[in-house]
Amino acid sequence: MTKITDFIWGIPMMTLLVFGGIFFTIRLGFLQFVKLPHILSETFGKIFKKNNEGEGTVTPFQATTSALASTLGAANLVGVPVAIALGGPGAVFWMWVVAIFGIATKYSEVVLGMKYREKNKQGEYVGGPMYYMKNGLKWKKVAIFFSFALMIEIVASIMVQTNSITQSISGSFSIPAIVVGIGLLIIVYLSVSGGIKSIGSKTEKFVPFMVAFYMIGVVITLIYYFKEIPEAISLIFTSAFQPIAAAGGFAGAGIAQAIRWGLARGLYSNEAGMGTAPIAHATAQNVHPAKQGFWGAFEVIVDTLIVSTMTALVVLASGAWKELSADNAVLMITKAFSPVFGETFAGIFVSVVLFTLVITTILVIAFYGEKQAEFLFGSKFALFMRFVYLGAIVVGSIGGLQFIWKFLDLLLAVVVVPNMIAILFLSKEVKMITDDYFNRYLVNKKRGNIHASTTQSITNRTSN
Repeated sequence: MTKITDFIWGIPMMTLLVFGGIFFTIRLGFLQFVKLPHILSETFGKIFKKNNEGEGTVTPFQATTSALASTLGAANLVGVPVAIALGGPGAVFWMWVVAIFGIATKYSEVVLGMKYREKNKQGEYVGGPMYYMKNGLKWKKVAIFFSFALMIEIVASIMVQTNSITQSISGSFSIPAIVVGIGLLIIVYLSVSGGIKSIGSKTEKFVPFMVAFYMIGVVITLIYYFKEIPEAISLIFTSAFQPIAAAGGFAGAGIAQAIRWGLARGLYSNEAGMGTAPIAHATAQNVHPAKQGFWGAFEVIVDTLIVSTMTALVVLASGAWKELSADNAVLMITKAFSPVFGETFAGIFVSVVLFTLVITTILVIAFYGEKQAEFLFGSKFALFMRFVYLGAIVVGSIGGLQFIWKFLDLLLAVVVVPNMIAILFLSKEVKMITDDYFNRYLVNKKRGNIHASTTQSITNRTSN
């Protein structure tokens, strides 16, 4: 299994993800560079503004924080240290590459998710890759395959997420793993039963607060290690293109390992190309698909280029990556924070942040899984899968069924490949919607000719 996943996440996946991102970057006229000021003004500039324009189930920001909740968590606090431990500091460089070009990929996914969304029997908007595969390309069998693969992948993902937080809390507070698992189960059950509205109302409060809380701790720690930061940055670039020798607990890594782990963790961190974000974004209220697409770009910037990068700098500047192996990657952040905050408080700090972010992550990916079950077999089966995911929380907390975890990267690839192929085939539609936004929508908006009621006409026109 290791050989298979190493091969898939080498040249094949690098080609699909990186060159797929490059393709979208070129086709969209280098959108993430040329239109960056506009993207930032439409996202960072409107975080605190209420937007009830257009049809949808939740606000654009709620949809974005829900999507961010599935990416921010163990992938940032644990996944980044794991990538460094197995691929060396150079893995961070390849994580950046995936992120920069992944902005165009994520934008395209979200735009298509908005365009091809539908209303379910409850009157809520639903969308995602399975809908643009079915409605946009008429690939019903591929849509079913994607949906089933993602539904299963989420079981393994929940187990890994749960185990990471259980280890951290058990180590910091000496609480039995099963107790932590049951506590997580209760919190998730009470939250997920309310659907995307309940999840969105929670993520828009918890995610920004916990990210700010974590980043304050990171900035304080980096100030403490400020002399080591230049060397850490230099290591990221030099070891991306040349092997790095073993040092302390670090076993050494070659270029191939740096690329493999940088790509895999980069994708798992921001999920660009995976097809999960469009499921959350398709529920958003917005007057134009492109406007919601900008929030997809916002996710990648926050998740990988800001949070994951700061995490990597703390791990590298502190030297924690040399002292602990990949098996203890969850403790690297605590190790880096300890000289600044003290070992006890550092453990509590990391555990609280990780606990909150993992809860929101599980909430959202469980919702994603339920939407796959609903697409495949209807709402009753979605309820059954909810209890499967709740069971995965308890099993993962005690480290059970670890052989399933080994399939995570393989399952991730099975989900990514059909989604990437689908959005590449639909790239013409993404280009049309983007041009419509910049050439017509913005002009009419400045003239005062655009109203909230035009949402559907915009979507229909780009569809036709």
